[in-house]
Amino acid sequence: MALVVFLRGVNVGGYKTFRPSALAKDLAEFGVVNIGAAGTFVVRKAVSREKLLTQFRRRLHFETEVVICDGRDLIRLDSENPFAGEPLHSNIVRFVSVLSKPPRTLPPIPMHLPPDGEWFLKIIGTKQRFLFGVYRRRMETIRYLGQMDKFFGVPLTTRNWNTVTTIIKILKQ
Repeated sequence: MALVVFLRGVNVGGYKTFRPSALAKDLAEFGVVNIGAAGTFVVRKAVSREKLLTQFRRRLHFETEVVICDGRDLIRLDSENPFAGEPLHSNIVRFVSVLSKPPRTLPPIPMHLPPDGEWFLKIIGTKQRFLFGVYRRRMETIRYLGQMDKFFGVPLTTRNWNTVTTIIKILKQ
């Protein structure tokens, strides 16, 4: 099954910049598909995670967290409908965060940030190395997204649910 690669904190604010399409082309021997979201790739050909990690790091001219997961896990997550019961609103964004490794312990879920008053970010569930939740489209939300590593004790990277559904469509082709 295909692997999915998430690069953390790339092409944001002029830092850790690169051309994802060029990187995918350089890694064509592995069947790498650029999803279009900065630093998100599907790897269609069979390759070990270690080799894939080495190949990505060799081609990037900066250090960044590289998170790799099995495509089947994302397909399974989608089939379980992690956002069931969460209403759709134009000012609310659904997201999935991928943990770099399993955390030692999990904080109580659901989790709201800030814990008191109106929430900006809400973690509604977990499944293996995935967190899923919603956040409000407000400038203050960035601060809370940046605190998630601290709460879970491991680096993680976050993608909008729309990006994840695009990944899943490519995986199912």
